[in-house]
Amino acid sequence: MRVILVVGLLLSVAGCKRLDQVGKAPAFTPVENGSEYFAMTSQGLPSELAPRGRTASSSLWSGAPGSLLGDRRARNRGDILTVLIEIDDKAELSNSSGRSRSGAEGMGIPQLFGIPQRIDEKLPAGASIGNAVSANSSSAYQGDGSVSRKEKLTLKVAATIVEALPNGVLRIRGSQEVRVNFEVRELVVDGFVRPEDISRQNSVTYDKIAGARISYGGRGQITDVQQPRYGQQVADVLLPF
Repeated sequence: MRVILVVGLLLSVAGCKRLDQVGKAPAFTPVENGSEYFAMTSQGLPSELAPRGRTASSSLWSGAPGSLLGDRRARNRGDILTVLIEIDDKAELSNSSGRSRSGAEGMGIPQLFGIPQRIDEKLPAGASIGNAVSANSSSAYQGDGSVSRKEKLTLKVAATIVEALPNGVLRIRGSQEVRVNFEVRELVVDGFVRPEDISRQNSVTYDKIAGARISYGGRGQITDVQQPRYGQQVADVLLPF
């Protein structure tokens, strides 16, 4: 009884949290809670590539990001770059296998000094030792399988360098939320990139992100209707049929 009361209390608390969103559009996640905001507001490590002295800052050929010919690609913690996500995958697999086997065995003694004929006289009607043993066997197997998959996704998201690893690889993380009426679409990108893979346009494609974690989903009234209720999900886990 106590277990039932505890479970009921937990479910009621979860339900009360959802009741706060009734009649309201889903709220955005605060930007201040993300790692991008922390990386951009915290003080980064000093860069050895930054120009020093008055001559470097006033020179036309300075490599500073703000100069005319400077490299504006992201390379330090807190810098922003664009991630291009263009996934167009298609896979079709088909296989077929077959196997068959047949065999026949027979053994008889039609003539052996007249002994089979004498034995046949003592056997039931229709029985004969002339065809003592006869066996036939056959087996067949046929299998077919196919897989068809097609995915297409084209997105762009601004990501922030949240960490520069000792080997020079940059860890990036980006998030984007778009609210349309009562539905919020979320895009999250996380992974590792090499500085040399960042183009002159300060962008990187998803296929150059190591350990890429790309999530595109949503939350709101439409997503809520498409999800089964908590009771159904618990029943699907516990029921064996």
